[in-house]
Amino acid sequence: MEDVTMEEMYKATTSSIDALGIVMVIFVIGPGPASTMFRSEEMVLCQLFVQPEAAYVSMYELGEAGIAQFRDLNPHVNDFQRRYVSEVRRCSEMERKLRWVSGELPEPPPPPKHSPRVLTPREINILEERIDYIESEIQEITRNAQNLKTDYLALIELKLLIEKTQTFFQDHSAHRKISASVQVYNNEGAIGHLGFIAGVVATPRVASFERMLWRISHGNIFFKQAQIDQPLKDPVTGHELQKTVFVVFFHGEQIKLRVKKVCHGFQATLYPCPATYKEQQEMIAGIGSRIKDLEMVLEQTEQHRRLVLANIGRDISTWMVAVRKEKAIYHTLNMFSMDIIKKCLIAECWVPRQDLHILQKALDNGVKASGSPIPSILHHVPTREVPPTFNRTNKFTRGFQTLIDSYGIASYREVNPALYTIITFPFLFAVMFGDMGHGLIITIFAAILVLNERNFAKKKTDNEIWNIFFGGRYIMLLMGIFSIYTGLIYNDMFSKSLNIFGSSWKNVYDLDTLTNRSNFDLDPAVAYTQTPYPLGLDPAWQFAANNIIFLNSFKMKLSIIFGVIHMAFGVTLSVVNFNFFKKTELILLQYIPQILFLLLLFWYLCILMFIKWFMYSAIATDPALGTSCAPSVLIIFINMMLLKPAENAPPCKTFMFDGQDAIQKAFLAIAFLCIPVMLFGKPVYQIIAAKKKKQSQQGIESGEVEPSEDDGGLSEVLITQAIHTIEYVLGTVSHTASYLRLWALSLAHAQLSAVLWQRVLRMGLSGGSPVNAIMLYIIFAVWAFFTLAILVLMEGLSAFLHTLRLHWVEFMSKFYDGQGYSFFPFSFSAILENDEEEVPAKPNGRPPE
Repeated sequence: MEDVTMEEMYKATTSSIDALGIVMVIFVIGPGPASTMFRSEEMVLCQLFVQPEAAYVSMYELGEAGIAQFRDLNPHVNDFQRRYVSEVRRCSEMERKLRWVSGELPEPPPPPKHSPRVLTPREINILEERIDYIESEIQEITRNAQNLKTDYLALIELKLLIEKTQTFFQDHSAHRKISASVQVYNNEGAIGHLGFIAGVVATPRVASFERMLWRISHGNIFFKQAQIDQPLKDPVTGHELQKTVFVVFFHGEQIKLRVKKVCHGFQATLYPCPATYKEQQEMIAGIGSRIKDLEMVLEQTEQHRRLVLANIGRDISTWMVAVRKEKAIYHTLNMFSMDIIKKCLIAECWVPRQDLHILQKALDNGVKASGSPIPSILHHVPTREVPPTFNRTNKFTRGFQTLIDSYGIASYREVNPALYTIITFPFLFAVMFGDMGHGLIITIFAAILVLNERNFAKKKTDNEIWNIFFGGRYIMLLMGIFSIYTGLIYNDMFSKSLNIFGSSWKNVYDLDTLTNRSNFDLDPAVAYTQTPYPLGLDPAWQFAANNIIFLNSFKMKLSIIFGVIHMAFGVTLSVVNFNFFKKTELILLQYIPQILFLLLLFWYLCILMFIKWFMYSAIATDPALGTSCAPSVLIIFINMMLLKPAENAPPCKTFMFDGQDAIQKAFLAIAFLCIPVMLFGKPVYQIIAAKKKKQSQQGIESGEVEPSEDDGGLSEVLITQAIHTIEYVLGTVSHTASYLRLWALSLAHAQLSAVLWQRVLRMGLSGGSPVNAIMLYIIFAVWAFFTLAILVLMEGLSAFLHTLRLHWVEFMSKFYDGQGYSFFPFSFSAILENDEEEVPAKPNGRPPE
């Protein structure tokens, strides 16, 4: 038997009013400033006749405006055979050179300067010449610097080699020089003495190098090595190199040739090294002076290179923008076709109707700038082709529109769910996430992103997680605000309740009873003041043993109520589509049976909840209306569907009100009669309409009659409609049950928060010793970490995904087709933002596959 109080009745009534208020707000803002999002904008297919000399300026202005999606009128022409292929190649080459120069800059260049005008062909030629000169200059400087670094590396290696090899020529047993017994390897005059080869090899190759020398000489060599301590820099790549000095002593010319081949194979660098100590010292002194000279020259060269790159870096971003714009213009001009006499360019593009004046102005400005006496012509082309879908958004609505477009682009001119998602999405999220504390965390985080959005937008990053958070900052802001509201209704803040207005429950026990007992039962008829808590849940429920039982019943019923309202609103939106597309017959054949089926069964279930809350009370004078006789709404609904009579023992009544049995049977009969109407209504109407159209020869000859859906045969139409009917009927049941996730996630979130409080933070609050203070500091950090990681991030993501599913499946499936394709205008801002070589406009205006 369910416990029912005035508290539950008031809370349910208040929340239901809130839901109805949200729906009313949605309808109010629809025709107002948000009406541009109500449905996609009307698109017009335009045909342009432009003189070649005026085309460049016109396309520049259209690229700045970003209002036209051009169609490729040369789909079968190879890219290398188009009119402006040479200009595109020139721009690609300039872009390549600028990219290379950008990679040579020591730090990222500043943002580009705003260019209010189009560059003339002469200015483009000057820019191309300057880019070529800059590339040649930097290549020359880089090449000279590499040559100097190569010489510097060779001198450093030679110096280190001589210093290391001095110990190789020293007899440590007698401390005397043995250089007299050593012959320099290139001295051909002496015979019978030892020769040697000295050089430097990469340290990782030393072991293999030594083994190979041993094999080719059959052990008739003497190999000495010493690793260079400090790493050396590669003159080309700048990477650090670990190298080792070696000396190979040998006897005989044949072995010398073999040793040289091995050194060449292992990329070892050989250096001439004197054998006597005096010659070695003299060489080191000469090398030292040359190294100092080279260091000074290298420093001057690097300083000159930095100065040149710094001068270039101030303007390279601006040049890159100009080159990319010009390349995009010629890319788009390659989609144009020529007239028969090859004197005029012909283009076709989709343009929003309200932006036609911008298109006309761009064409006029191109003619004016070129001085051509022939004006450009704008012609509207009637077509039956489905236009692209374009929903004009701003920084606030863009995130919500992205959520809808992720499911599927709206069909042309159908109702756009994004407008209503602005309210319903954060509200349903908050029903699952309702906690004032956690909602405040999300609100603060989102507010920081919103207040500093300009600074964050300037910092481009490839971090996908950050980009998702920043792109959805306004969604998170509303989710946080709504969560604070639902947390206030649930009276839940980090699993604790706030006693703002004073509890409506009073103590009925004396001091002795309170002292000797731990659990107490409060009779609602005596302990409850019968004055509902002004806002939200009474804080007394925080300490109730049946807290979970009460919240289970309460939140489960609210989930069903919100779900039925949400689905009924989605079904009602289909009327707007039917009316706009002039399919008013579907209002009678589809909408009315669908809404009747939904309301007569499931909204009737919600009405029974309200009746139960109002009729049954602990203070009722009639025993049949007491809490012990309050029936289970779910059992009543199941008995209604099974046509099974209820069984209640006296004094409880069988039905909640007079005539309930007859009303339920009538509702059930009407609901089931709606099924054949949904199943056969639309196909029969289409068949009858098709026959009338076939009899009208005048309509067929004039081309005003469109092919109907029954062209594929009667069986195909009936099967298609049967699938839709079965999907709706069964979906109504499953979708209503799907909204129970609002109850489940809300309860799970509250219980996880309570566990963290009782099992983690509460341990640090027990006791008052200094040790407990230190423990509280550590335990609070643990509690805060798990609160953010689990309750805010993981639970927030879970609630977000469940809310997304409720909108994509349960709500949008009632009216949303989603078979359109996006509007991709020729826009410089989109091209520069994407930083790609290809322009966004695709052949035939279709989005990229």
